[in-house]
Amino acid sequence: MEPDPIWLSAMWGIAIAAVIIFFYGIYRKARLARLGVPEKRSDRKGERIKSLIVYGILQKRVIREGYPGVFHSFIFWGFVFLLIVTGIVFIQMDFGFYILYGDSCNYVTLLADLVGLMVLAGVFLAFYRRYIKKPSRLTRRREDAVALTLIFLIIITGFLAEGFRIMDGQPGPLCRTSPVPHPLDDALWSPVGSAFAWFFGLFMSDGGSLWPVFWWLHMALAFAFIAYLPFSKLSHIITGPLNTYFRSLRPKGALRKMEFKDDMETFGVQKIEQFTDMQLWDLYACMECGRCQDRCPAHLTDKPLTPKKVITDLRDHLNVRGPVLLKNKEKAEEVPPLVASVIQYDEIWSCTTCRACQEHCPVFVEHVDKIIDMRRSMVMMESSFPNELNPVLRNMETQFNPYMMGNDERADWAEDLGIKVLSQDKDVEYLYFVGCTASFDDRNKKVAVAFAKIMKEAGVSFGILGTEEKCCGEPLRRIGNEYLAQTMITENINTFKKYGVKKIVTACPHCFNTLKNEYPDFEGTFEVIHHTELLSNLMKEGKIRPSKKLPSIVTYHDSCYLGRYNDIYDQPREIVDTVTTSKLKEMEDNRRSGFCCGAGGGRMWMEETLGSRINEKRIQHALDTRADTLASACPFCLIMLGDGIKAKDMEEKLKIMDVAEILASSIEK
Repeated sequence: MEPDPIWLSAMWGIAIAAVIIFFYGIYRKARLARLGVPEKRSDRKGERIKSLIVYGILQKRVIREGYPGVFHSFIFWGFVFLLIVTGIVFIQMDFGFYILYGDSCNYVTLLADLVGLMVLAGVFLAFYRRYIKKPSRLTRRREDAVALTLIFLIIITGFLAEGFRIMDGQPGPLCRTSPVPHPLDDALWSPVGSAFAWFFGLFMSDGGSLWPVFWWLHMALAFAFIAYLPFSKLSHIITGPLNTYFRSLRPKGALRKMEFKDDMETFGVQKIEQFTDMQLWDLYACMECGRCQDRCPAHLTDKPLTPKKVITDLRDHLNVRGPVLLKNKEKAEEVPPLVASVIQYDEIWSCTTCRACQEHCPVFVEHVDKIIDMRRSMVMMESSFPNELNPVLRNMETQFNPYMMGNDERADWAEDLGIKVLSQDKDVEYLYFVGCTASFDDRNKKVAVAFAKIMKEAGVSFGILGTEEKCCGEPLRRIGNEYLAQTMITENINTFKKYGVKKIVTACPHCFNTLKNEYPDFEGTFEVIHHTELLSNLMKEGKIRPSKKLPSIVTYHDSCYLGRYNDIYDQPREIVDTVTTSKLKEMEDNRRSGFCCGAGGGRMWMEETLGSRINEKRIQHALDTRADTLASACPFCLIMLGDGIKAKDMEEKLKIMDVAEILASSIEK
C-alpha cells in the first residue's frame, strides 16, 4: 500500500516543525551560553575530532562504569542507529535515491529489529536502576520518567506497526522502496515484528487497518521526541558530544590564567555571566549521572559539597537569569553574588581540587575551574575566606611560604649535606626545587635528606636555590589569591632564568604540577620531572642498586596531583615492588580512582569541622589491605595520612614513608 500524498505531506510538515523546534531549543541554550566571556576553543581540530569520536560517539567514558554505562550506551547507540534507518526510509521513499539494494535491505531490517530490542533493554534497566534500586546519586524527577516512557513508546509502537504490517502482507519499508524487487522472509528478517504478528493473529484475522495507525503514532512520537529533546534532561545527547569537542585541551593540571588589566573592576566570578561561554555551555552538557558525586571525597565524608549540585544549581540559575540579561543586559536588576545566593559558602571551601569529579565525568564537565573562579572573587573582591587562612596569606606575602616561618630558615634542612646552592655554583644539571613543605615541616625534611642522598649516591648533578626559593604559587592559586600567586610565580621564573635553569626535579606533586603545567603560561618553560620519575630512571640505568629487599608489606597511596592530574601511576609502584619482598597491596580506590588525602585546594591549612575526616577514611582503606607500610609520593599526603594514622591510634600497625625513604632504606650500607 503506497502512502497517500496528503498524509505524506502532513508527515513532512510535522517533521519540519519538529526539526525547527529542535534547532530552536539548541539555539536557545547556545544563546544563553554566549552571555559568558568569549573563550576560543577552535584550536587542535584533529584532537577535538578524535575526542568527539572516542568519547562523544563511542562513549568510552560512559561505558567505563559497567551496568549504568552499558544501558546508557544501549539507548544512545540504538537511537542513533534507528534514526539513521528512519532517514534512509525517508530518502528512498520521497526522493527516489536508493541506498539499500537486495540482501542489504534484509540485513538492515534484521539489525533494526535487534537494535530496537537493545533500546528496550536499556530502558528497562534504566527504569529498574532509577526507580527500584534508587542509588543516592540520582535525582528522581517527573521529566526522567517522561523521557524514558517516550523512548519506550517509540520503540513499542514501531514493533506494533511492523507486526500489523506483516499481518496485512505488506512489504517492509526498506525493501519496498528498492528499485530491485527482493522477497522478504518476515520470520527470518523481522523476528520481533513476526512475534507481534503471531500474537495478534491468535485473536485477529486482519491487521490491515491498524498498521497505518501505529505507523503514524510511531512517527508522531518520534517527531515529538525530536522536538522535546533540547528542552529535556536528554538534551545532553546533543550538548554532551559537543562539549567533548569543545573541552579544554590545556594540561589537566593547569588552571586558566587570569589576566590582570588596569581597568578591571572585578576579579574572579561573582555573576553567572562572568564565567566564559564554554564554562556556561558545559552546564548544559551535564548528564546528572552523579558519577562526580560518587567520587567526591568531600561528599563521601558528609561535607556540603556535591559537584553535581554545583553544576545543576549554576545551570538552573542561568536558565532564570539568562533571559533577563538577554532582554536588556544594561538595565537588568543587580543580583547578589553567586556564592551565598546560588552556591553556598561551605560548598566552595569544601573542595580539595582532587579532580576526581572531572576524571569520572563522561562529558568533560569542568567543575574545578568554576569553583576556583568563584574563590578568586571571594578572596580578591570580598576578603571572604576561612579565618585560618589569614596567617597563611600574610606569611606568603612577607616570607613566601605558608608555614609561619621565616624564609631564612628554608635551607636549614640541607646543612652539612654538601649540597650545591646555585648562587654559589650554578653548573648543575638539575635544580632540586625543594618546596615549602619539605623545607619547613620536620617530617618532610627527612624525605628531602633521603632524596638528596640518593641523588648524590647516583652521581646526579643537582643544586638548590636555598633562601632564593619561594613558594611555587600552587596553594595561592587554589585558594583564590591569583594576584599574589602570579607575583610569586614571576619572581621564581626570573630566578630560574638568572641561573640558566633548564631541568627541575621536585618531590612535591603540587610543585611539580604547577612548575610543569602552569609556569609555561607565564613564560617559564622548563623540563620538570617528579622525584619518583627520576628515581625510577636511575634504577633502570643501573645508577641505583638496592643492596637488600625490605620485608615490608606495602600499599601505595596515589597523590591526586601526581596521578589524576599528571598520569604518573607506575613509577612509584615499580620502585616499591623492586625493593620489597612482597607484591604491593592495592587499596580499594587506586590509580585514577584514588581517594584524596584531604590536603588539596588549600585545605592543608584549613580546619576540617564538617562531616568526618577525609584522611581518616583513607587510612581505613590502607588498614583494610593489612599492609604494615603506607607509601606516599607527596609531602601533603605524608602529613595528612600520618595524622590519620595517629587519630586512629594505629601507629604500631601502620607506618607511612615516602617512596624515596623506602628506596633509601634498601640501599643503606
